[in-house]
Amino acid sequence: MSYDRSSVEAVVQHYFDALYEGDADKLGAIFHPTADLRWVEKGDLQILTVPNWLEGVRKRPSAKAENKPREDFIVTIDRSDENTAFVKVRCQLPPRYFTDYLVAMKLPDGWQIVSKSFRYDRKD
Repeated sequence: MSYDRSSVEAVVQHYFDALYEGDADKLGAIFHPTADLRWVEKGDLQILTVPNWLEGVRKRPSAKAENKPREDFIVTIDRSDENTAFVKVRCQLPPRYFTDYLVAMKLPDGWQIVSKSFRYDRKD
């Protein structure tokens, strides 16, 4: 069965814009407050809560402010029903180039990202 992608794509575009702009409030609007970010560093699983991540976003200069190049795109959206989406995206905050795996769910207030796992390459 096929589901409308446009509402999920709109949330992902909001995500891309907020990341590039370094706008923690915009990011906070699309991430569920209980969501977390997960990645592997030196073989160990790292977990960061969304509030702690947003605090870090507020403290760092944005890619936009530093006039860094922007390239972000959706690799795939997998919808299992009208309320759940798995989204693989690529984006960059040079010198880091990310592959993000986002789980989004349609909640009473609209689509929110409830989980983010990622990996990145560093290119200096």
